[in-house]
Amino acid sequence: MSMTSLLVVPVLAQLPEDGGFAVHASMLPMHATTAAVGLLVGLVVWPRLRLDRRAGGVIGAVVGSVGPLLVTVPLRGCTFEPGRDPVELWLGIGIAVATTAALLAAVVWLARMAAVQQGRLRDTSLEQGGGAFRTGPAVPLLLLAPTLAVLVVFLYWPAVETVRLSTRIVRLSAPNQPFVCLGNFTRLMEPSADPVAIVLSVAWVVATAVVVVRRRRTTVHVMGDAVPWWLPRVRGLIGGAALITLTIAVLGDAYQRVFTTTLILSAGTVLIGLALGLGIAWLAFQPLRGQGLYRTFLIWPYAISPPIAGVLFYVIFDPIAGIAGHLVEALTPFELPNYRTDPTLARSVVILASVWKTLGFNILFYLAGLQTVPNDIIEASRIDGANGWQRMRFIILPALSPITFFLVVTNLTYAFFEIFGTIDYLTAGGPVGATTDMMFSLVRAGRVNGSFGEGAAQSLILLAMVLVVTAWQFRSTGRRVSYGA
Repeated sequence: MSMTSLLVVPVLAQLPEDGGFAVHASMLPMHATTAAVGLLVGLVVWPRLRLDRRAGGVIGAVVGSVGPLLVTVPLRGCTFEPGRDPVELWLGIGIAVATTAALLAAVVWLARMAAVQQGRLRDTSLEQGGGAFRTGPAVPLLLLAPTLAVLVVFLYWPAVETVRLSTRIVRLSAPNQPFVCLGNFTRLMEPSADPVAIVLSVAWVVATAVVVVRRRRTTVHVMGDAVPWWLPRVRGLIGGAALITLTIAVLGDAYQRVFTTTLILSAGTVLIGLALGLGIAWLAFQPLRGQGLYRTFLIWPYAISPPIAGVLFYVIFDPIAGIAGHLVEALTPFELPNYRTDPTLARSVVILASVWKTLGFNILFYLAGLQTVPNDIIEASRIDGANGWQRMRFIILPALSPITFFLVVTNLTYAFFEIFGTIDYLTAGGPVGATTDMMFSLVRAGRVNGSFGEGAAQSLILLAMVLVVTAWQFRSTGRRVSYGA
C-alpha cells in the first residue's frame, strides 16, 4: 500500500455513513494522483515563497489527498459505484480534479500571504499602489461583514442549493427528491470522437509549443521579438475553435443544437451590436444642430425590457399584418418569408431584436468614449496626411479599447442571461427549436416541464460556459486594451 493510500484510507474511514457515502477501491488511483500532484506543487512552490520545502510537501500531499472528498462525499461516491455509466465516472473524476486544483490554488495563495506576513516575501501590491490596514485583517473583515452576509444569503447559499438540486429529481407536486447522482448532467451528454476537434486540439498544442520556444529564444539568444504578431492571435483563434468543437463533441444531439444556437445568437448580438453602435455613435458625435434631441432618441431603446422588445418585433414581423412584410413587398419584387416557419430567419429576427435592445447602451458608452479622444492627436495625424480610415484604425479604435472591452463583457452577459425574454415572446423557442438557447432551455425545463433538477444542471453548465468564455476573453482581448499613459 502506498503512502498516499495510508493518508487517504483513514480519512475516508472516519466519514459518517448516515449520508450513504461508500468507499470504493476505484477511488484510490484518483486520490493517489491528486496527492502526488499536491506533493509536487508543495515541493516546488514553497521554496519559491522562501518557506520550508518539507512542510510544503506535506501540506500539498494532504490537500491533494483530501480535495476530491469535497465532491465525492456530497455525491456519496456514486460515480465510482460498479456498473455506473463511464460518462458519469469520468465526469465525476473531472469535477473532483478541478475542485482539488482550485483548493490547491487557494492554499498556495494563503501560503504566499503567510510569507508576506512573516517578511519572507516582498508585498508587490504595495509597490503597485495598493494599501493595507495597520490593524491587520480584523478591521477590513468587520467592515465587509454586512456585504458578506448579504452575499451568503442571496448568492452563495442559492448557488449551493442549485448544486444540490442538480443531483436530484425535483418536481413541485412530488414531496420526495430522489438522488440521481450526475444523471441530470449525463442525460445531456453523448461523447464522440470528432476528428475536427482532435485536429484543432493538436494544432493548438503545436502552436502553443511554437510560441513558447520562440519566446524563450527571444529572451536567451535573440535581441527583439522572435514571435510574429499574428502567431498568438492565430493560436487564440485555433484554441477557441478547438474548445467549441470539443464541447459540441461531448454534448448529446439535442443539447448540441441548444449550444450552437446560443453561440450564434450571442455572436450575432455582440458583433453586430458593437459595430452598429460604434458607427451610429460616430455619426451622432458630429457637431450638428439638435444633436442632443436625436441622441436622446437613439438611447431610448435601452429603457425597453427584453420581453417588450420581443412583443414589438413580433408585431413588426407578423406574417399577416406586420409592417416589415408590407415594406419588403412594396419596395422590392420579393416576399418576406414567415419567420415563424423559417429557422434561419427566426434566428436573424431574434438577433435583430437583441441588437436593437442593446444599441442605445452601446451608443451611450461610445459617445462618452469619443469625447475623450484627444483632438490634438487627431489634428496632428491629419496634418501628417493620415486619411479617415487610418485615423480610425490607429488612433480612435485604440483609444476606445477599454470601452469596447467593457461593452463586449456586458453584451455577452446580456446575450447569455437576458435574451430569453425576447425569445419567449418572439418565437417561443421555435421553429423546431431553432431559437432555443441554453437560458431558454433551462427556464423551460423548470417552468414548463417542472423538472427543477434538470434545470439546475443546465444552469451549472451555462455558468461553466460563461466562466470559460470570460476567462478566454480576459486572456486574449484584455491584454490588448490600452488605458492610456
